[in-house]
Formats: sequence, structure tokens, C-alpha cells
Amino acid sequence: MNPKIGWIGTGVMGGACASRLLAAGCEVAVFTRSREKAAPLLEQGAVWADSPRAVAERSDVVFSCVGYPRDVRAIFFGANGVLSAWATNAAETPRKIFVDMTTSSPELAVEIADAAESAGFDALDAPVSGGDVGARNGTLSIMVGGSKTAFERLTPIFASLGTNVRRQGGPGAGQRTKTTNQILIAGNMIGVCEALLYAYRAGLDLENVLASVSSGAAGSWSLSNLAPRILQGNFAPGFYVEHFVKDLGIALDDAERLRLSLPGVALARQLYLALIAQGGGRRGTQALIQALATLSNVDAFGVSSR
Repeated sequence: MNPKIGWIGTGVMGGACASRLLAAGCEVAVFTRSREKAAPLLEQGAVWADSPRAVAERSDVVFSCVGYPRDVRAIFFGANGVLSAWATNAAETPRKIFVDMTTSSPELAVEIADAAESAGFDALDAPVSGGDVGARNGTLSIMVGGSKTAFERLTPIFASLGTNVRRQGGPGAGQRTKTTNQILIAGNMIGVCEALLYAYRAGLDLENVLASVSSGAAGSWSLSNLAPRILQGNFAPGFYVEHFVKDLGIALDDAERLRLSLPGVALARQLYLALIAQGGGRRGTQALIQALATLSNVDAFGVSSR
């Protein structure tokens, strides 16, 4: 399978994924709200398209990787969206495929899949985990919901982007799996940041502490990958705080529909909202330590220089 690929959204994650497909020899058309952000991909050989519809018109498979559910809705259902281009190609063989890699609402994923099926093409929800490092290295975990046939057709493409690619079920199942992932990260990030604050105030050598605890029972991806960034004073986004707050809001909304109480998620979201109030919305999620340091009046981890 050598389809023409469209890519919408060239941020931290989307740009790295599209770059990997270009490096693999795929023909890629790109669109993002700011053409300047797509410049590295255009230099790599991508073709610019002026709208999501223009991307879809020249593509067999369209990926989106954007910020918010409202962006996904506009990309797919908008007047110049993917559906407007493909609705006239009902029952085309092989079926075209829309793949949303945004962390978004399970309900929206189902709505998109139903609309795609009515128009004669497929839609998969395929959010990812692994951060900027995983996107650059092609080691993402990709959680897919939707048609098994469409999923299997895209296996070679997914293999260029991730090393742990699994279909979780029908439409929306990928999004709910990613929500599970975000719930796990939320509590873990609080633990990582509180542990570093404690070790700092106790006067311990933080790098030596990490060397001891990272490989034991307390080990985690966040501890191994984000704690060292905290010690380096590196709060650049592998994943934006404001997007994580969006994800935790999705988790709480879906939990309410499922009649679940998730107090840990609610606490994490409130702490990240405090970080946004302190000006940290566009920092990486590891910047949570700055909000917690402020609560304890700890003059460290970049708090005094904020």
C-alpha cells in the first residue's frame, strides 16, 4: 500500500510524525493554520494545501493531529473540511480513511465515524502517547478505535510512527484508551514533582536520588524522561500544559457520563489550572513542579525567575 497521505496539524507531535512519513518515502500534502510552521516539512518535500478540503482532495488517507476537539470538528465537518471533499466519493474503492491522532472526545470520534460511514469512507480515532521523543523516534504508542479493516490497511503507515500499535475496539475506543493513559499520567506527575520538592527541601542530591529510585518500584516514564528535564530547568513542551488540562477535562466529562468519581484527576487538573494562571500554559507538563513549589514557597525549579 502506497497511498497519497494528507497531514493536518504540524505542531510538536504532528510535525515530527509527518516528517517520519516523508523520510519513509511517502507522498504527503500538509495544511496547518500557519504556513510558516510547515516550512520544515515543505523543505523535506511535502506539498502545501490551502485547507483541510484541499488536503483531502489530493489524498487517500488524511491524518489530523491538532489541539482541541473543536479543531477536529472544524477540520472534519467544516465548510472546507475533509467531509466536504469526500462526501461526493461515496463507496470509492479502496475506501478513503480519515485518522484523527488528536487526543479528543470519544463522543466526537463516534460522530465522525458515523458520518464517514454514511459518506462511504472510514474514520479511525488514533491518539498517541510517547511525547516529543516518541514522535521523533517513531516509538509512539498508538491507540486505535474504528474499523478493523481500515486499521489493518494502515498497519504499514502506523509502523513508521509507533512501536506499540493496537486496535482497542470500535469508534471512540482509541480515545477512551488515551484517556486511561492520561489519568495514569496525571497522578504520576504529581508524585514525581512532590518527590523532587521533598528531596530538594531535605537537602538531598537530586541527581543521585533519581539514580536510586528510577530503576526501582517507583520507576515510570515520567520519572525517567521528565524528572531530568526538571533538574536541567528545561520546561520546553514535549506536551503542552494547556493541552493536558483539556485532556483531563475530557476524562472528567466522560467519567461523569459513566457515573464515576475520579478525585485524583480533578486534583491534578486544578493544580495544572494553577500553573496556567501563573503563565505556564505553553510549558511542558513537567512544569507542574513550579505550581507546587509556589504553594510551599520553595525558591527553586525556576520559580523565582518566572
